[in-house]
Amino acid sequence: MLLIDELSLGLAPAIVDQLCDALRVLNRAGLTLLVVEQDVAIALELAQHAFVMDTGRITRSGRSSALADDPAIREAYLGSL
Repeated sequence: MLLIDELSLGLAPAIVDQLCDALRVLNRAGLTLLVVEQDVAIALELAQHAFVMDTGRITRSGRSSALADDPAIREAYLGSL
């Protein structure tokens, strides 16, 4: 298992893209990843399952694809409906 906290914090977008690509390769090879990330778009793109926290409490959880399609999540965290 690889634990990562704030993968994108302070990094150039190109570097974040490279890290995400590397993490996908590692995950496909069988490595479990636990990623804590405030950039919801990146988190949902990387994850198979996600937990949404608000003020320290889990408010939603489920498959990342379902959360990414949820209108409430899109409005609150992704800036679109």
